[in-house]
Amino acid sequence: MGKNPKVVQREEVVVKFAGDSGDGMQLTGSQFSDASAFIGNDLSTFPDYPSEIRAPQGTVAGVSGFQVHIGHKEVTTPGDQADVLVAMNPAALKANMKWVKPGATIIIDIDNFDNKHYKKAGYVEDPLHDDSLDGYNVVKAPITNLTRDTVKPYGFDPKTADKTRNQFVAGMLYWLFNRDIKLGEDFLNDKFKSKPNIVKANTAVLHAGYNYAETIEALSTTFLVDPVKNKKGLFRNMTGNLATAWGLLAAAERAGLELFLGSYPITPATEILQEIAKRKHLGAVAFQAEDEIAGITSAIGASFAGRLAVTSTSGPGLALKGEALGLAVITELPLVVVNVQRGGPSTGLPTKTEQSDLMQALYGRSGESPLIVIAASTPANCFHYAFEAARLSLEHMTPVILLTDSYLANGSELWKIPNTEDLPEIHPPLVKDNDENYQPYRRDPEKMNRYWAIPGQEGLRHRIGGLEKEDVTGNVSHDPMNHQVMVTKRKEKVEKVADDIPELEVIGEQTGDLLVIGWGGTYGGLVSAVTDLQKEGVSISLAQFNYIHPLPRNTEKVLAGFKKRIVCEINMGQFVSHLRSLYQHLGFRQYNKVQGLPFFISELKAKFMSVIEEQQPGETKNS
Repeated sequence: MGKNPKVVQREEVVVKFAGDSGDGMQLTGSQFSDASAFIGNDLSTFPDYPSEIRAPQGTVAGVSGFQVHIGHKEVTTPGDQADVLVAMNPAALKANMKWVKPGATIIIDIDNFDNKHYKKAGYVEDPLHDDSLDGYNVVKAPITNLTRDTVKPYGFDPKTADKTRNQFVAGMLYWLFNRDIKLGEDFLNDKFKSKPNIVKANTAVLHAGYNYAETIEALSTTFLVDPVKNKKGLFRNMTGNLATAWGLLAAAERAGLELFLGSYPITPATEILQEIAKRKHLGAVAFQAEDEIAGITSAIGASFAGRLAVTSTSGPGLALKGEALGLAVITELPLVVVNVQRGGPSTGLPTKTEQSDLMQALYGRSGESPLIVIAASTPANCFHYAFEAARLSLEHMTPVILLTDSYLANGSELWKIPNTEDLPEIHPPLVKDNDENYQPYRRDPEKMNRYWAIPGQEGLRHRIGGLEKEDVTGNVSHDPMNHQVMVTKRKEKVEKVADDIPELEVIGEQTGDLLVIGWGGTYGGLVSAVTDLQKEGVSISLAQFNYIHPLPRNTEKVLAGFKKRIVCEINMGQFVSHLRSLYQHLGFRQYNKVQGLPFFISELKAKFMSVIEEQQPGETKNS
């Protein structure tokens, strides 16, 4: 007979799962997230894992983590610090104590807390007996031994048995957060549907964890986070990479074209290639190229042949694609390049987040080669901006770089599933057979885009290539005056895109003491910090940029409305440098972070208040 626990109602809760790479913490985190989404909680997740495929077991360097923030109210970040930490070994505990709130519940696998594991983790003292955990609710659960006992009837060896420990943890969390355990059963049935013995064993362990949590005194309090009331419609838990892939597929549908993705696998963008490869039934073709250059050049060939052409990559891969991107610029063919940014330079931090490639996206090509640059700002709106990247590329006949990042790509949040019919139609400037007016570089007078003729169309034979083109005819031209004309027209074409994008919106008042400026994936932390301070009566607003080149038409007006401006980036100041080059008469402060981590709300609020309160030379506190 289980105890009757005290139930504490919470507006929001942050849970962190941590262990070795093989402990299944990513899976458990996803499982808990899906269960929370199913009952209607808003959520945001942040997977954090090492770059090695099998990092050294038991070491801090090998710790894999998954943080999920669930709420009864709108959730925009994975949370600063955890209310509950699951630590499968001492290394997981050591790596994450700085991210745990005072008084938090810490669940440990006591079977792994011994001298051997302490030494691997770099502990000098036993953390369970050195007072470092005073003030926390520490639950010492024999997870490994109870799991092995549970799966004995299924004939598993210890190594295989240990792979099911994550379900013991899941069971404990289902009880702790008053979740229906059937949600866990359904998850396992779906995950391992072709392996019934694996389903049975994991389900048994799930129940064992649930029953254990129900009976121990250390878990005498459970949490209840009610569903969000104001979210109407059909939602699903969606990662940024999955949303990006689906946005591209939807764009192909609305443009009446088939999708071609030519890519080379690279962390953290590979899932886009994997997802498109599953969609042959939608007419999509995914080509896994032998390298980054083959990936983009195959996509350019597909664009020439009339497909919605895409290539996906991360920072080092974007560098390799630079020459071919110039080819797409000069041929004026539509092409979407998805760049999922990560820590650099070179191989850098391949599994960590960073806004590392803005300057490369804006300028990283030979010659004068302007193109459109946009950035997604949440995992869910990766769908919208992937769709938008395809629309702008097709309708304006120019390459578009879509910037996401590792935090967006692997993180997840609730995404409202749209009806495809409700999405805007996309109108590529295709020409009809035997169009007597067709010339390869004759342009639309409004948008300045050239028209798109597909090879094999009757009466529309033409050639394009990497040498400079004669205006209108498209013949190869070495005339210096013509080169000036073509360079200018390509530049003006991209600048005119500003007429086809929304104006910059301000979250808060249009004027005030401080304007916080961000772009891309910093949105969650920035909007949370700014709105918290607004509730405290602080004169502060937020401008979050999704359109980077060209910038929205009203950018200067928005920036000029505030006494102070601070640009916050997960890099050393790339966007602020861009803004300074364009608006030299305006002053910009900057706040930068390059730790492979997103911004925390607490650090942002402290910085913003220090900027607001600082006095200018000759200024008094009351002036």
